[in-house]
Amino acid sequence: MNDTIQHYIDQLSTVSDQEIGQQLTALIDANLSFTESKIWHAHPVWFIDGNPIVGFSKQKPGMRLMFWSGADFEETALKVRGEKFKDASIFYTSASEINADDLKRWLQKSETIQWDYKNIVKRKGKLERL
Repeated sequence: MNDTIQHYIDQLSTVSDQEIGQQLTALIDANLSFTESKIWHAHPVWFIDGNPIVGFSKQKPGMRLMFWSGADFEETALKVRGEKFKDASIFYTSASEINADDLKRWLQKSETIQWDYKNIVKRKGKLERL
């Protein structure tokens, strides 16, 4: 596990949030071992060739697991958040809510279904499918 991500998890205010962070990180690292992970905009994020694909952050409703291109995964459990971007998320309030089979499927989709967020500034906010 990336040391900076471990530090992020250690700083979460509740044991429940820390357990969620540990479990998400373990599952993401196990299924996307070839990716780069780091703290980006203050939250753990995993990248493929510099393109963000998955990350999580603590928010009021719980721990938000977000897939940058998740709107195109056709997964009902992932709620689409925005209209301009292609992200989709799910919130967890307990580690027991995490379905490892669902997460593994979503991570596989995150490898093959990607929008180019890496170059969004260069394209003046326009997303292109990779």
